[in-house]
Amino acid sequence: MLTASLKSTRSLFLLPLLGLGLLAGCGQGDQAAKPAATAPVQAAAPAGYLDKIKARDKLIVGVFTDKPPFGFVDEKGRYVGFDTDIGRQFAKSLLGDENKVEFVAVEPASRIPFLQSDKVDIILANMTVTPERQQAVDFTNPNLKVAVQALVPNDSPAQKLEDLADKTIIVTTGTTADVWLTKNHPDWKLLKFEKNSESLQALANGRGDAYAQDNLVLFSWAKQNPGYRTLPEKLGGEAPIAPAVKKGNTELRDWVNIELARLGQDKYLLKLYDQYVRKELASDTRPEDVIVEGGNWKG
Repeated sequence: MLTASLKSTRSLFLLPLLGLGLLAGCGQGDQAAKPAATAPVQAAAPAGYLDKIKARDKLIVGVFTDKPPFGFVDEKGRYVGFDTDIGRQFAKSLLGDENKVEFVAVEPASRIPFLQSDKVDIILANMTVTPERQQAVDFTNPNLKVAVQALVPNDSPAQKLEDLADKTIIVTTGTTADVWLTKNHPDWKLLKFEKNSESLQALANGRGDAYAQDNLVLFSWAKQNPGYRTLPEKLGGEAPIAPAVKKGNTELRDWVNIELARLGQDKYLLKLYDQYVRKELASDTRPEDVIVEGGNWKG
């Protein structure tokens, strides 16, 4: 009797548990038949180019090292000059420290390849805007204006460009002067060097009859090296000089334009002109004939 009573009691105790199990099973079945809705997964936004620079914590800028007053190395081995100081301002604005910039030495012919191969973020190396170059890189708004002229010794018989038709003209490979003379006077004799300093040294050594280059460079060098004069004729018209970024990098290009406009409000380029350029030019040269403050080109 006791055994039968225990079995009965045990059965009564198990019935609620069995019911709970069945209810739980039904609940699982409902969930299997109709999965619970889940929140949609948000795709991570792709990092922009400015974010890439911030993550690296360094802005990489291509500059000249032998083209005073725009980009050169001083007696302490420090990168200095008009273009170089703009690069420091960009680093200060983007990364909070003007020293968070890495300068990479470029030559005229290597400026575009360095952008295309991502060796630098920006080129600040006195690059004249031309239709050919616009096919390869994106230029920002200008910061300078320039014209190409030819420098000859004071005792040269040349008085105009055509007088150089049967002479040897020194150019630096990849410069506007090189491109213009090659296109417009393909039969003229050009002696080419990779570096601006090599070209000027060749002129000083008498290896050529003239040196064609941006006139700001010629004015500066002639002042430091008496005995030379520039021919008044310009090889092509006045043209803008601007920073450049990799083709398609509109984010960085637009940011640089904003920065140039901001610096223009502070007349920053005029300060750099007074620091680096004014002493290199004739006393009656107007700053507005050289610099483009705020990127406002009116050519």
